[in-house]
Amino acid sequence: MIIDKFYNSVFRLTVAALLFILFTGISAFAQDDDYEVKSVKKKLKSFDSSLSEKELYDIIAEVGKSLRGVEYVAGTLDNSVNDEKLVIKITGLDCVTFVENVLAISRIIRKGTPDYENYRSELQKIRYRDGEINGYASRLHYFSDWIYDNQKKGIVEDITKQIGGVPYKKKIDFMSSHVDSYKQMKNSPGIADEIIAIEKEINGRKMYYIPKGDVDNFYESMQTGDIIATTTKIEGLDITHTGFVYKDNGKVKFMHASITKGEIVISSESLKEYLSKNAKQSGIMVARPL
Repeated sequence: MIIDKFYNSVFRLTVAALLFILFTGISAFAQDDDYEVKSVKKKLKSFDSSLSEKELYDIIAEVGKSLRGVEYVAGTLDNSVNDEKLVIKITGLDCVTFVENVLAISRIIRKGTPDYENYRSELQKIRYRDGEINGYASRLHYFSDWIYDNQKKGIVEDITKQIGGVPYKKKIDFMSSHVDSYKQMKNSPGIADEIIAIEKEINGRKMYYIPKGDVDNFYESMQTGDIIATTTKIEGLDITHTGFVYKDNGKVKFMHASITKGEIVISSESLKEYLSKNAKQSGIMVARPL
Protein backbone atom coordinates (compact mmCIF):
# COMPACT_ATOMS: atom_id res chain seq x y z
CA MET A 1 0.00 0.00 0.00
CA ILE A 2 1.05 3.58 -0.62
CA ILE A 3 0.81 4.48 3.07
CA ASP A 4 2.96 1.50 4.05
CA LYS A 5 5.54 2.51 1.46
CA PHE A 6 5.77 5.99 2.91
CA TYR A 7 5.80 4.70 6.49
CA ASN A 8 8.79 2.45 5.80
CA SER A 9 10.73 5.17 4.00
CA VAL A 10 13.60 7.00 5.59
CA PHE A 11 11.35 10.01 6.10
CA ARG A 12 8.81 8.02 8.19
CA LEU A 13 6.03 10.48 7.51
CA THR A 14 3.27 10.73 10.08
CA VAL A 15 -0.32 10.19 9.01
CA ALA A 16 -0.98 13.89 9.52
CA ALA A 17 1.90 14.84 7.25
CA LEU A 18 0.74 12.40 4.60
CA LEU A 19 -2.77 13.82 4.66
CA PHE A 20 -1.29 17.29 4.31
CA ILE A 21 0.59 16.16 1.20
CA LEU A 22 -2.46 14.47 -0.30
CA PHE A 23 -4.73 17.46 0.20
CA THR A 24 -2.26 20.21 -0.74
CA GLY A 25 -0.62 18.44 -3.66
CA ILE A 26 2.89 18.96 -2.24
CA SER A 27 5.27 16.12 -3.00
CA ALA A 28 7.30 14.70 -0.13
CA PHE A 29 10.30 14.47 -2.40
CA ALA A 30 9.98 17.90 -4.03
CA GLN A 31 10.43 20.31 -1.16
CA ASP A 32 10.64 24.04 -1.70
CA ASP A 33 14.09 25.58 -1.68
CA ASP A 34 14.80 26.63 1.93
CA TYR A 35 16.55 29.83 0.91
CA GLU A 36 13.64 30.88 -1.31
CA VAL A 37 11.12 30.01 1.40
CA LYS A 38 13.01 32.19 3.89
CA SER A 39 13.24 34.97 1.29
CA VAL A 40 9.48 34.86 0.70
CA LYS A 41 8.73 34.89 4.43
CA LYS A 42 11.12 37.80 4.94
CA LYS A 43 9.47 39.70 2.12
CA LEU A 44 5.98 39.09 3.50
CA LYS A 45 7.06 40.32 6.96
CA SER A 46 8.57 43.48 5.46
CA PHE A 47 5.17 45.01 4.68
CA ASP A 48 3.32 47.03 7.29
CA SER A 49 -0.01 45.49 8.29
CA SER A 50 -1.77 48.76 7.38
CA LEU A 51 -1.02 48.05 3.70
CA SER A 52 -3.98 45.64 3.65
CA GLU A 53 -6.33 48.61 4.07
CA LYS A 54 -5.27 50.09 0.74
CA GLU A 55 -6.75 49.35 -2.67
CA LEU A 56 -5.24 46.43 -4.58
CA TYR A 57 -3.60 48.69 -7.19
CA ASP A 58 -1.78 50.60 -4.43
CA ILE A 59 -0.62 47.34 -2.86
CA ILE A 60 0.67 46.12 -6.24
CA ALA A 61 2.67 49.34 -6.59
CA GLU A 62 4.26 48.91 -3.16
CA VAL A 63 5.04 45.22 -3.63
CA GLY A 64 6.44 45.83 -7.11
CA LYS A 65 8.65 48.70 -5.92
CA SER A 66 9.98 46.54 -3.09
CA LEU A 67 11.37 44.12 -5.68
CA ARG A 68 13.32 46.73 -7.65
CA GLY A 69 16.89 45.60 -8.18
CA VAL A 70 16.07 41.87 -7.99
CA GLU A 71 18.06 40.09 -10.69
CA TYR A 72 16.44 39.12 -13.99
CA VAL A 73 16.68 35.32 -14.24
CA ALA A 74 15.01 33.43 -17.09
CA GLY A 75 13.94 29.80 -17.28
CA THR A 76 13.51 29.16 -13.56
CA LEU A 77 10.26 27.24 -14.09
CA ASP A 78 11.89 24.72 -16.41
CA ASN A 79 14.80 23.44 -14.33
CA SER A 80 12.94 20.20 -13.68
CA VAL A 81 12.22 18.58 -17.07
CA ASN A 82 10.47 15.40 -15.89
CA ASP A 83 8.41 16.69 -12.96
CA GLU A 84 6.09 19.69 -13.16
CA LYS A 85 5.91 21.27 -9.73
CA LEU A 86 5.29 24.70 -8.26
CA VAL A 87 8.58 26.57 -8.40
CA ILE A 88 9.16 29.06 -5.59
CA LYS A 89 11.78 31.65 -6.51
CA ILE A 90 11.67 35.29 -5.52
CA THR A 91 15.39 36.13 -5.56
CA GLY A 92 15.55 35.92 -9.38
CA LEU A 93 12.58 36.75 -11.60
CA ASP A 94 11.67 37.01 -15.27
CA CYS A 95 8.87 39.16 -16.65
CA VAL A 96 6.09 36.61 -16.03
CA THR A 97 7.26 35.33 -12.64
CA PHE A 98 7.61 38.97 -11.53
CA VAL A 99 3.97 39.63 -12.41
CA GLU A 100 2.84 36.37 -10.79
CA ASN A 101 4.75 36.96 -7.56
CA VAL A 102 3.68 40.58 -7.20
CA LEU A 103 0.06 39.63 -7.85
CA ALA A 104 0.12 36.67 -5.44
CA ILE A 105 1.72 38.69 -2.61
CA SER A 106 -0.56 41.69 -3.20
CA ARG A 107 -3.70 39.56 -3.15
CA ILE A 108 -2.90 37.84 0.15
CA ILE A 109 -1.94 41.19 1.72
CA ARG A 110 -5.30 42.62 0.60
CA LYS A 111 -7.07 39.58 2.08
CA GLY A 112 -5.19 40.03 5.37
CA THR A 113 -3.54 36.59 5.13
CA PRO A 114 0.12 37.32 4.24
CA ASP A 115 1.71 34.01 5.26
CA TYR A 116 3.80 31.53 3.29
CA GLU A 117 1.16 28.82 2.77
CA ASN A 118 -1.37 31.32 1.44
CA TYR A 119 1.30 32.81 -0.83
CA ARG A 120 2.10 29.35 -2.16
CA SER A 121 -1.55 28.54 -2.76
CA GLU A 122 -2.18 31.88 -4.46
CA LEU A 123 0.85 31.51 -6.73
CA GLN A 124 -0.29 28.06 -7.88
CA LYS A 125 -3.80 29.36 -8.50
CA ILE A 126 -2.43 32.14 -10.72
CA ARG A 127 0.20 30.12 -12.61
CA TYR A 128 -1.78 27.01 -13.57
CA ARG A 129 -4.90 26.30 -15.59
CA ASP A 130 -7.85 26.26 -13.19
CA GLY A 131 -5.25 26.51 -10.41
CA GLU A 132 -4.38 22.81 -10.71
CA ILE A 133 -0.97 21.27 -11.45
CA ASN A 134 -1.50 18.46 -13.91
CA GLY A 135 1.71 18.18 -15.87
CA TYR A 136 3.64 20.60 -18.05
CA ALA A 137 0.68 21.58 -20.22
CA SER A 138 -1.32 22.73 -17.19
CA ARG A 139 1.05 25.68 -16.77
CA LEU A 140 -0.22 28.78 -18.56
CA HIS A 141 2.58 29.17 -21.11
CA TYR A 142 0.95 31.64 -23.50
CA PHE A 143 0.25 34.90 -21.68
CA SER A 144 -2.97 35.62 -23.56
CA ASP A 145 -4.10 32.24 -22.21
CA TRP A 146 -2.84 33.30 -18.76
CA ILE A 147 -5.08 36.36 -18.94
CA TYR A 148 -8.04 34.31 -20.18
CA ASP A 149 -7.72 31.67 -17.45
CA ASN A 150 -7.15 34.17 -14.66
CA GLN A 151 -10.18 36.11 -15.81
CA LYS A 152 -12.23 32.91 -15.49
CA LYS A 153 -10.87 32.53 -11.95
CA GLY A 154 -11.89 36.10 -11.07
CA ILE A 155 -8.29 37.23 -10.53
CA VAL A 156 -8.04 39.72 -13.42
CA GLU A 157 -10.28 41.31 -16.04
CA ASP A 158 -9.12 41.73 -19.63
CA ILE A 159 -10.06 45.37 -20.24
CA THR A 160 -8.31 45.71 -23.62
CA LYS A 161 -11.48 45.71 -25.74
CA GLN A 162 -13.39 47.74 -23.15
CA ILE A 163 -10.96 50.68 -23.27
CA GLY A 164 -10.78 50.74 -27.06
CA GLY A 165 -8.64 47.83 -28.25
CA VAL A 166 -8.93 46.49 -31.80
CA PRO A 167 -8.99 42.84 -32.94
CA TYR A 168 -5.67 41.00 -32.60
CA LYS A 169 -5.84 38.46 -35.41
CA LYS A 170 -3.02 35.99 -35.24
CA LYS A 171 -2.44 32.26 -35.39
CA ILE A 172 -0.81 31.08 -32.16
CA ASP A 173 1.40 28.01 -32.62
CA PHE A 174 4.91 29.03 -31.55
CA MET A 175 5.43 26.19 -29.08
CA SER A 176 4.24 23.40 -31.36
CA SER A 177 6.28 24.90 -34.20
CA HIS A 178 9.45 24.91 -32.06
CA VAL A 179 9.18 21.60 -30.20
CA ASP A 180 12.96 21.16 -30.08
CA SER A 181 13.23 24.36 -28.03
CA TYR A 182 11.13 22.86 -25.22
CA LYS A 183 12.74 19.88 -23.49
CA GLN A 184 9.48 18.70 -21.98
CA MET A 185 7.77 18.42 -25.36
CA LYS A 186 10.86 17.04 -27.07
CA ASN A 187 11.06 14.22 -24.52
CA SER A 188 7.34 13.45 -24.56
CA PRO A 189 5.24 13.62 -27.75
CA GLY A 190 2.11 13.35 -25.63
CA ILE A 191 2.84 16.74 -24.07
CA ALA A 192 3.24 18.25 -27.53
CA ASP A 193 -0.24 16.96 -28.42
CA GLU A 194 -1.65 18.66 -25.31
CA ILE A 195 0.00 21.95 -26.26
CA ILE A 196 -1.39 21.70 -29.80
CA ALA A 197 -4.89 21.26 -28.34
CA ILE A 198 -4.38 24.34 -26.15
CA GLU A 199 -3.18 26.37 -29.13
CA LYS A 200 -6.29 25.34 -31.07
CA GLU A 201 -8.46 26.55 -28.20
CA ILE A 202 -6.59 29.88 -28.04
CA ASN A 203 -7.03 30.36 -31.78
CA GLY A 204 -10.77 29.94 -31.37
CA ARG A 205 -10.99 33.01 -29.12
CA LYS A 206 -11.35 36.66 -30.07
CA MET A 207 -8.40 38.69 -28.83
CA TYR A 208 -7.84 42.44 -28.79
CA TYR A 209 -4.86 44.75 -28.49
CA ILE A 210 -3.93 48.42 -28.53
CA PRO A 211 -1.40 49.28 -31.29
CA LYS A 212 1.72 50.74 -29.72
CA GLY A 213 1.45 53.99 -31.66
CA ASP A 214 -1.91 54.65 -30.01
CA VAL A 215 -1.04 53.63 -26.46
CA ASP A 216 -0.87 57.20 -25.11
CA ASN A 217 -4.45 57.79 -26.23
CA PHE A 218 -5.55 55.30 -23.57
CA TYR A 219 -3.45 56.45 -20.62
CA GLU A 220 -6.48 57.86 -18.81
CA SER A 221 -8.18 54.46 -18.98
CA MET A 222 -5.21 52.74 -17.33
CA GLN A 223 -4.31 52.76 -13.66
CA THR A 224 -1.31 51.82 -11.59
CA GLY A 225 -1.24 48.06 -11.14
CA ASP A 226 -2.81 47.19 -14.49
CA ILE A 227 -0.96 44.29 -16.11
CA ILE A 228 0.60 45.13 -19.48
CA ALA A 229 1.34 42.33 -21.96
CA THR A 230 3.23 43.34 -25.10
CA THR A 231 1.92 41.84 -28.32
CA THR A 232 4.44 40.89 -30.99
CA LYS A 233 5.14 40.58 -34.68
CA ILE A 234 6.94 37.28 -34.10
CA GLU A 235 5.14 34.55 -36.03
CA GLY A 236 3.07 32.16 -33.91
CA LEU A 237 3.59 34.07 -30.65
CA ASP A 238 1.04 36.18 -28.78
CA ILE A 239 3.01 38.01 -26.08
CA THR A 240 6.72 38.67 -25.55
CA HIS A 241 6.88 40.69 -22.33
CA THR A 242 4.83 41.60 -19.26
CA GLY A 243 4.81 44.11 -16.43
CA PHE A 244 2.65 46.68 -14.65
CA VAL A 245 1.46 50.21 -15.30
CA TYR A 246 3.05 52.62 -12.84
CA LYS A 247 1.72 56.18 -12.82
CA ASP A 248 4.21 58.70 -11.46
CA ASN A 249 3.33 62.41 -11.31
CA GLY A 250 1.07 62.10 -14.33
CA LYS A 251 3.52 60.04 -16.36
CA VAL A 252 2.59 56.47 -17.31
CA LYS A 253 5.64 54.26 -16.78
CA PHE A 254 6.34 50.53 -17.04
CA MET A 255 7.34 48.45 -13.98
CA HIS A 256 8.86 45.18 -15.16
CA ALA A 257 11.69 42.66 -15.11
CA SER A 258 13.99 44.19 -17.70
CA ILE A 259 16.11 41.89 -19.86
CA THR A 260 18.37 44.75 -20.97
CA LYS A 261 18.87 46.16 -17.46
CA GLY A 262 19.08 42.68 -15.94
CA GLU A 263 16.82 43.53 -13.00
CA ILE A 264 13.40 44.73 -11.87
CA VAL A 265 12.97 48.39 -12.82
CA ILE A 266 10.47 51.19 -13.27
CA SER A 267 11.15 52.69 -16.68
CA SER A 268 12.44 56.24 -16.82
CA GLU A 269 10.57 56.75 -20.10
CA SER A 270 6.84 56.52 -20.72
CA LEU A 271 5.16 53.25 -21.65
CA LYS A 272 4.77 54.40 -25.27
CA GLU A 273 8.43 55.43 -25.44
CA TYR A 274 9.44 52.06 -24.04
CA LEU A 275 7.41 50.23 -26.70
CA SER A 276 8.79 52.37 -29.51
CA LYS A 277 12.30 51.04 -28.87
CA ASN A 278 11.38 47.46 -29.77
CA ALA A 279 10.55 46.90 -33.43
CA LYS A 280 9.03 43.47 -32.77
CA GLN A 281 6.53 44.74 -30.21
CA SER A 282 3.26 45.64 -31.93
CA GLY A 283 1.15 46.87 -29.01
CA ILE A 284 -0.32 45.84 -25.67
CA MET A 285 -3.06 43.90 -23.93
CA VAL A 286 -4.26 45.26 -20.59
CA ALA A 287 -5.54 43.14 -17.71
CA ARG A 288 -6.79 44.69 -14.47
CA PRO A 289 -6.27 42.77 -11.19
CA LEU A 290 -9.52 42.36 -9.27
